[in-house]
Amino acid sequence: MSVPRNPGTFSATTTAAEVIDGVDLHGRRAVVTGATSGIGVETARALASAGADVTLAVRNTDAGAQVAARLEAELPSGAGKLSVGRLDLSDRSTVAAFVADWTGPLDILVNNAGVMAPPEIAHTADGREWQFGVNHLGHFALATGLHSALAAANGARIVSVSSVGHQFSPVIFDDLDYRFRPYDPWTSYGQSKTANALFAVGAAERWADDGITANALMPGNIADTSLARHMDMEQVTAFIASGDLALPPQKTVEQGAATSVLLAASPTVEGVTGRYYEDCAEAKPVTERAGNVGGVAPYALDQDNAARLWTVSEDLIR
Repeated sequence: MSVPRNPGTFSATTTAAEVIDGVDLHGRRAVVTGATSGIGVETARALASAGADVTLAVRNTDAGAQVAARLEAELPSGAGKLSVGRLDLSDRSTVAAFVADWTGPLDILVNNAGVMAPPEIAHTADGREWQFGVNHLGHFALATGLHSALAAANGARIVSVSSVGHQFSPVIFDDLDYRFRPYDPWTSYGQSKTANALFAVGAAERWADDGITANALMPGNIADTSLARHMDMEQVTAFIASGDLALPPQKTVEQGAATSVLLAASPTVEGVTGRYYEDCAEAKPVTERAGNVGGVAPYALDQDNAARLWTVSEDLIR
């Protein structure tokens, strides 16, 4: 068997296949949300290629079955099994059903699914602003619901896919749902991505004694993804022209999944928890947004913010 690569050789151009090379995940079980397109598919592919049994947790189970069949045809012999479970993060009844159906330990949970910057405000089935509800609350309900399965794995890892977009906004606790301020697709997205990072901080603090680690990441500016399917592209063009949005160089889907796979499976980050990564390395702190194409804002790693968000989130999913 090959030996896992030195993380010092990883970079923005590293692929998920390169990260997983030499890693043995036989006997491990993983859940990847949003695994019908983009980096979700590549994350599932990489984990299964190393021997993990991977559940694709998806809204559209027919699409999930097609992806699973394609991956099974492409993966080498000895790869892990692929299965599909229904999960619509905007409808917590499906989250509860997914949790109820899960049996046994869970070694890896990759909270990958997400929505980005719909031009008009929308709401989840229980009335929460859609981006915060899907990107954060749905995943929060899933992770807390699966806590006992994660604890039973004795060394489980949670991966929370955030974004450099977290720099667009901290979590505005006094108006999470835009009931008093005008809806803005970018601050809404930023709030939800900050919440993704703070979830990892909160889980790292609360679940360390259960052997669970949790980290967040920025996957990069991915060339081929369905994340932008709800966006008004004229608005995006204007936003970029205004200088309010700085984008890092584009990555392929295979490169975009690399940091998720690193945090999910690489022995080189064993025991690391409560951190924010990008380009397969821990991100550097930034103190202002102007011109940034990376880095992490202090408010996205703040322990007090994480504790407050955890308490608020528990109340909202009751």
